[in-house]
Order: sequence, then C-alpha cells, then structure tokens
Amino acid sequence: MLKIGGDMLAGILMPGAAFGCACGCGVFDVGTSSMFPSDEGGMAFLNYAYQDQNQNRNGTSDAPAANNNDKQIRTSFVTPGLQYMFNRSWGVQAEFPYDFRYFQTRDDAGNIVSRSWSAPGDIRIEGIYTGFSEVLSGGVTFGLKLPTGSYNHDADVVDRDTQIGTGSTDILLGGFFRHDLASGTHWQWFTQASLDVPTLIQGDYRPGIEGDAAAGINYRGWNLGRANIAPIAQVIGSVRGHDSGAAADGENSGYQRILLAPGIEFHMHPLKIYADVEIPVYENVKGNQLVAPALFKLGVSYMF
Repeated sequence: MLKIGGDMLAGILMPGAAFGCACGCGVFDVGTSSMFPSDEGGMAFLNYAYQDQNQNRNGTSDAPAANNNDKQIRTSFVTPGLQYMFNRSWGVQAEFPYDFRYFQTRDDAGNIVSRSWSAPGDIRIEGIYTGFSEVLSGGVTFGLKLPTGSYNHDADVVDRDTQIGTGSTDILLGGFFRHDLASGTHWQWFTQASLDVPTLIQGDYRPGIEGDAAAGINYRGWNLGRANIAPIAQVIGSVRGHDSGAAADGENSGYQRILLAPGIEFHMHPLKIYADVEIPVYENVKGNQLVAPALFKLGVSYMF
C-alpha cells in the first residue's frame, strides 16, 4: 500500500459471508497527505490498523446475526515498510504486513467455533513518480501485490475471503495531489485514489476489484515547541466488486461505503506520528456480510 499521505503514501504504496481482509483492507491505504514524498531520501515507517467486524449487514441495513454463519472477524494489521526517493521524480516503496486475526463462525454441524492465528500478509512493492511539479505536489504509483500471505489456513473452517492472504497477484495503481487552499495560509487540501486489480489467482478464487479514494483538508498552523500539530478532516470512499470462482462466496461479497475519518498528525522532524478513526456513514453490501462500527489507524514514520 504505497503511502503518499498521512497514510496516503503509506496507503498507495498503508477488510463464507464476511467482510474479510480480502474484502476491504484497501481502505487503510488512503487518507491524509502527511506521507507524501517531499524531497529526496528515505522514510522507514510502522503502521497499525484495527477493525472488529461484529455486525451483520444486508444491503444498507443491519440484519439479524442468524442470517450469517460468520459471527466475528477481529484483525490487527501491523505493517512495517520503507520508502525511498532516489531523486525528486522517482522513488519506490515496499510494505511487509503481519496480521493477527480472530475468527468466529458456525460450522457445518451448527456449532460455534473460533480460530485465532497470525501470519505474514501479502507484500506490496510499488514505484512512485512525482515529476509533474518541482514541489512534488502530485504523483502516481504503480506496482504489485504479491501472494506471500497464507490463503489456506485451517481451510475446513476459514473461508478464502477470511484468510490473511488472498492467494492472488494484483496490479496496484494510484494517484495523489495536494495544494494550499489559498496562498499564504496554513490550510491545505489533498486527494488520493488507489485501485487493486487481482490478475493471477490460485485455488479458483478471484477477489473482487477494489477502488478506494480519499479527500480532505488539514491545518498546519499549530506548533508546540518543535512539534507541528495538524488536525485533519477527510472523507473516504470504497468500492469492491464481488468475488468469483468455485472457492468464492459471490452472493455475499462486494460493497460500497463512505467513511468520515477525523485524524491528527504530529511532526517533529525527522519523526511523524499520525492517527485517525474511520466511521462508516454509508454502507451497501451484497448479501450478508460482517462490518465494523469503526476502523482505527496509527502510523509512525522516521525520515532519513
């Protein structure tokens, strides 16, 4: 997830009948502009995201829990990564996620069973091009998500859309832009979009195409000693097509959603800390799927 901002650069290059990781993690990869590349050099980062999918939904309404065999998917996403700009036009970023998951479902015998496990996720490697302007205000990203995460853990209980890895090789595309609201002010607006297109698949399971976009504003006029404090207001949109293949549950996958994501960033060079909470205000899911009432992000980055 090449993160071009707050989690943006951490987001372009920083979730069966359930909203598993294969069905929505891209929403953690868009938002704010604090990680946009601004000069040559490198940045090491560690991002943490969390969601507890415990509410069953059908269409745009809450639905009875009895309509969904899956009862809960709770996940912590820990993602270390490295971004490096070779010059003011070209750079690269790599992410190495490690996920912790708890899954509760009803098995074929009608019993409630649960599984807890952790494993490496799917590595993302992306290039960055920011040569459209001298101030690196806009750019594009492009790369691959590799099938390095496990997609067959305890397969008798855990469906493909709830596995930590998707088993697919995906093409990743993205873009971002930021600009001052007005010359001489501390207000800045930003926008970002990313697209994840599964291309090569395994085990007759193809995740749906996912697109995520964010737009927002931040204010950089507050200082506390050497630290700059920037409150952020943003809206995030996310769309995902339904899964396909013999191992997929196409009737209970795919969605559209909009989230409001207030956040804050602390910048004391060379360290940045970013946090936000993402609240769904509109969700339209196909079939019965588990959704989370809120999503959380925290990121720490060090520039060198």
